Amino acid sequence: MTGLPNRRQFDDALRAAISAPPRAGASHAVLMLDLNAFKKINDVFGHPAGDEVLVHVAARLSRAMRVGDLISRFGGDEFAILSTQISGPDAATGLTLRIIEELHRPIMLGGREHRVGAAIGVALTPQDGTNPAELLRKADIALYRAKGKGRSATRFFEPDMDAYIQERDRLEQAFGLALRRGEIQPRYQPVFDLRSGLLSEFEVTPHWSDAEFGTVDPVRFIQIADDGGLAAELTDALLGRALDDAAAWPVHVQLAIRVSPSLLHDPAFDLRVVAHLGRSGFSPKRLDLEIAESAIVRDLEAAQAVLGRLRQAGVRITLSDFGTGYSSLYHLRNFKFDGVKIDRGLVGKIGTDLESEAVVRALIGLGLGLGLDVAAEGVDTAEQRRILSVEGCGQGQGGLYSAAVDASKALAMARVAAASMAMGQS
Repeated sequence: MTGLPNRRQFDDALRAAISAPPRAGASHAVLMLDLNAFKKINDVFGHPAGDEVLVHVAARLSRAMRVGDLISRFGGDEFAILSTQISGPDAATGLTLRIIEELHRPIMLGGREHRVGAAIGVALTPQDGTNPAELLRKADIALYRAKGKGRSATRFFEPDMDAYIQERDRLEQAFGLALRRGEIQPRYQPVFDLRSGLLSEFEVTPHWSDAEFGTVDPVRFIQIADDGGLAAELTDALLGRALDDAAAWPVHVQLAIRVSPSLLHDPAFDLRVVAHLGRSGFSPKRLDLEIAESAIVRDLEAAQAVLGRLRQAGVRITLSDFGTGYSSLYHLRNFKFDGVKIDRGLVGKIGTDLESEAVVRALIGLGLGLGLDVAAEGVDTAEQRRILSVEGCGQGQGGLYSAAVDASKALAMARVAAASMAMGQS
């Protein structure tokens, strides 16, 4: 399709290059390249559009290369490049910058712009080894780290990357075992009404303590779950346990849980949520599913279908990380959210950054203008709480109030809140 050599031809060329070592002071470079946002093009516009994009990418890569460099497509949106007799890392960096610049310009197809960008991993020979398989593995490790930046980026292989990958592999194995054993437990971060100060909700945060790794940051193992196709299993385990715990809370206290973006493509996700609710006896109206802004733009139709069915079942839907720049008025109006939660990065600048403070005010006004409940995460100071409350933000969570607590502490806090409400009404 692209007219580029395949994996076998690349392997042959790499072996030939290694058998002819570079001249003094020079290197051979192996580049592994993945396109950014290519899956979205396939999902939204179809594989024919994706194929056309790949043809354009192949042409642009060819323009960025020197005469004699080899470009190969390994499959999907993965490319490999062999650049021989280059003058070390600086020359390899220049090559990757030319590639990124070529791919930065939008690709026009059928009157529509497509932007792809790329993550690039680089390994050099003889510095990083003289075995073809080892060089490709190290370039792939560097690519993995480059992809972690979430934008067009280049990483050269470094020895500590190998250690990182090995540690991650052990962590993945430990995570899978802990998930099967039920060792990943829900913790509950309280959410409070900013005006009354009363507890109104708990948001589930997963907690995992491992013999080798200690208490693992949820960001790390949630990413492992997403990468390994275990997001549904993790969410089901947390939601099932959390609903059992929440069934004992006073009826005014709601339960919120974040939903992995991948689950919006799972046609059975809403059925499993409803099944959990039915088994626990927890009211759907008290369950709040939080969807990150970035999740809905990946596949608008799939997300709209799944969330629509959940709302029909009575479940609340909140747009979290509000203000991070992904959503638009179109999304807010057409997805029919019940609420928005302002991103902690913006909330944390209230009182110190006038521009961010103005953005928060605008977001609160937008949410209220659309009839949505507005909450804020990352409320760490009394001044932040005061400003948010004055502007009309209804709820907040963060260091000012409490970190996440275990099930017994959450139950005690919920009962205290219920007693306070009863006293206030008497």
